[in-house]
Amino acid sequence: MIRRFPFAASALPMLAALALALSACATAPLPAGAPADAFAVASAATPQFSAPRLSDHIKYLASDELEGRFPGQVGERLTLAYLQAQYEAMGVEPGGRDGSWLQPVDLVRFTPARAPAATWTGADGVAVALTSGTDITLRAGPADPQVKLDGLPVVFAGYGVVAPERGWDDYGPGDLTGKVVVVLRGQPAAMGAEPNFYGSPTHKMQEALKRGAVGVITLEEEAGRWRRAAGGATRPQMTVKGARETRFTGAINMDTAQRLGGSGLAQALTRAKAGGLGGAAPLAGRLSVDIDETIEVIRSNNLLARIPGTRRPDEYVVYSAHWDHVGKARQPDATGDIIYNGAWDNASGTAALIEMARAFKAGPAPERTVVFLHVTAEEQGLLGSEAYAADPVYPLEKTAADINIDMLPFTPATRDVAVFGVGKSELEDILGRFAAVQGRVVTGDGYPEEGFYYRSDHFNFAAGGVPALMPWTGRDFVEGGGAAGKPYYEAQMARYYHKLTDEWRADYDFTAALQNLDLLYRLGLTVADSTTWPAWKPTAEFNAIRDRSADQRR
Repeated sequence: MIRRFPFAASALPMLAALALALSACATAPLPAGAPADAFAVASAATPQFSAPRLSDHIKYLASDELEGRFPGQVGERLTLAYLQAQYEAMGVEPGGRDGSWLQPVDLVRFTPARAPAATWTGADGVAVALTSGTDITLRAGPADPQVKLDGLPVVFAGYGVVAPERGWDDYGPGDLTGKVVVVLRGQPAAMGAEPNFYGSPTHKMQEALKRGAVGVITLEEEAGRWRRAAGGATRPQMTVKGARETRFTGAINMDTAQRLGGSGLAQALTRAKAGGLGGAAPLAGRLSVDIDETIEVIRSNNLLARIPGTRRPDEYVVYSAHWDHVGKARQPDATGDIIYNGAWDNASGTAALIEMARAFKAGPAPERTVVFLHVTAEEQGLLGSEAYAADPVYPLEKTAADINIDMLPFTPATRDVAVFGVGKSELEDILGRFAAVQGRVVTGDGYPEEGFYYRSDHFNFAAGGVPALMPWTGRDFVEGGGAAGKPYYEAQMARYYHKLTDEWRADYDFTAALQNLDLLYRLGLTVADSTTWPAWKPTAEFNAIRDRSADQRR
């Protein structure tokens, strides 16, 4: 029996008209660097995305049998077996090394064995014990769960930002080997209110490691941020085995910082907020730490499938989505439910990747290799994509784009194609050309202050220099505009996001999802058939990273 879906009556005429309208796409102005023939092939393609198939995938992947798809548990085994069977059935080949479907990812879960101890010894030689959770938080890094270090020099490095193209350098040429670096959370006000890469923990850790730092401690200026840091410091945390991080990390609050750092820190804080420090400021004291955590290694996997390129098989376009969710609740709810099924997040994106591969398999063969990457442990901190970026099966230098799908839009038709971090790369220009054929425009996600671009798996590709795009749920409904769309979206988020209620439903509205998948297919095919490489926009913070490998793309 064929199920009925809400899109059937409203979307089919629109989709039929779309096939005719795309023939006009070849005459529209081309975005920079995009060959006309690649657009022509993508415009003429007729991908067939099926709401019933998407729904069936989601129904299985979000079933109780998979127990919330937590890495390393029964849900992982069943999910990966399902994905492999789907790809084998459609004749798509494995994309891992040596003909494998899997890329092993070892995760390490750290749990404090006891409260860490810390002592600050000032210039006068007086030692002051720091209370964990009141004055300071400390966590061991992935190299060793037991960290005992005495008399460490401490420096303050402002925001810990090095951004030459923006005239900002907090470090200068100094060597910080064996020192602890204290940095402010976030980014300088001069870089705007919208979060960017320079404010991310990833950038701060990279810069501290380059200079030999042994620890990074975040100075939490806001009381609310400090409370969250203190509350999370006693919980288990997960990382990738072998990840490049300092020996330990932590946080301190402003009261502690002012008490220990004195006037020297106060002066450095003022300078840090006015402009780059140009060199880390030493603090008049030394820190001793004693951290003891237990570890558990969790064996997990990314899964890869691929369609080899016909002309440039050693160049790549990646579609990515995380297959995992958060598993089970500690206690059942009033109905007895205990499983976070994760239908929307992210069984829907996982289903989308399967169907994207089907569309590519049925359509014109791509000239570049197209990879379908299902990553693990996104919910634990983007760990599967971090592991992939650190040890890529396909070189990031030869990867033209990452198109990430995390939570399909289950809404009626929209006028907007929302993307995270709008204004980042030329991928948006290509997407916008096809969106115009649908009578739609590319917009931001509507919540720039949240920094969503840095909170899903495409970010690890971007941090490696690869132009990356992630679409999101539009809110400008064709019927009712933003006045209808914004409350609809926010109600969905409140009701389902990371809730036990995020279960498969027979009444999903796939209209916007089908619109978006059509666009993302044409975007990927255009990039796959291009001889040029999509670029970051001049204002994007990832240009310098990409430019370092420019000689490999000539």
